[in-house]
Amino acid sequence: MTNDSGKKEALRKKSLGELGELFGVKALVDCSFEKVVNLNDKKINYPYADLYAEKDGKRYIISIKARNKFQKNRTLNAYYNLGRSAYRNAESAEAEYDAVAYWMAIQFDAKTYSVYLGSLAELSQRKAIPIRECEKGVVGACLVRDKRHYFDFSFFENKKSEGGTTNLS
Repeated sequence: MTNDSGKKEALRKKSLGELGELFGVKALVDCSFEKVVNLNDKKINYPYADLYAEKDGKRYIISIKARNKFQKNRTLNAYYNLGRSAYRNAESAEAEYDAVAYWMAIQFDAKTYSVYLGSLAELSQRKAIPIRECEKGVVGACLVRDKRHYFDFSFFENKKSEGGTTNLS
């Protein structure tokens, strides 16, 4: 990958993450969560969590993982990585906010998006969110399923890199 294409790919992934945060806030508000705060506004790349929210007296810190629903070869992008230090970072954030660690997986495709929300504890130390299990209702809860979005998604789609490999975000 050339330096320019590498920069473009990094911008694409960063933009997809930021788009995911916006859709995540909307999904929480639509589901009657309150006091929703983007933790990245307080500290860039806050460890583990992107959002803080409350509902029914419970406090949540939520890590958002936004990805393309399908890989370049049109197979499901089945696992959204949480990061090597997710559980350790979540413990710190839980203590700081007196909250429970949750994750939010947001699938985007050319015309629709889906949003899944679940507790980190239910993943039992797994390092990735299993999307097939989310889709089946086995893990997490579906907040939004295949809802139409109305923007040009072409910038966010997975592209083949110059070396012939596929970018899987």
